[in-house]
Amino acid sequence: MNDPTTIRRLYGRRQGHKLRAGQAALVEELLPRLSVPEDGPLDAARLFGEQRPLEFEIGFGSGEHLADQAETRPGTGFIGCEPFINGVVGALTKIDERGLPNIRLHMGDALLVLERLPDASLDRLYLLHPDPWPKARHAKRRMINHGPMDLIAAKLKPGGEFRLGTDDPTYCRWAMMIMDQRRDFSWLAETPGDFLTRPADWPETRYERKARRKGHEVWYFRYRRA
Repeated sequence: MNDPTTIRRLYGRRQGHKLRAGQAALVEELLPRLSVPEDGPLDAARLFGEQRPLEFEIGFGSGEHLADQAETRPGTGFIGCEPFINGVVGALTKIDERGLPNIRLHMGDALLVLERLPDASLDRLYLLHPDPWPKARHAKRRMINHGPMDLIAAKLKPGGEFRLGTDDPTYCRWAMMIMDQRRDFSWLAETPGDFLTRPADWPETRYERKARRKGHEVWYFRYRRA
């Protein structure tokens, strides 16, 4: 695996608009109960009190996809990582409103959490609309690079699934180039239209709808861990 210190700085700013009183209360009261422990090895038993399937989302935005997946499969444990406080508040609001007990959150670097999980412990990992870092000199900061992908490959079970969504053409081409170089993942697309159609069990997010309103195409990639 590549040196993890070479694959950091994957995020931009962390703070957005000022929190309202109700939002601040969620951060003060609910977030500590749902937060991933700060240190030590992690597994389903430590996070959820029992062994169960685990799935992981890197950069969950406002938490729409994370909450929908967790509500659909209550027997699965979901770990969501997001560096921006406003996104974390969005997820907390959905968790609170829907009463979802099967989500744990980390506000910060997803890779630091991923490293602490056992190898071959995840059934799925989601990376939806990551920061494209569009300038060529910033390409090394993209999550789709061999360093982060080595870590993702290690943590997925054989046969586990990696899902990537993007509406950025540069990122789409970059991801296809990087993933084509890897032999530890097989692309599940069977026809040219497969990665243009959102799978039925892939909830649409507000970000996707906004991208389509702008006239952007959205690409959906599904890879199986070999």
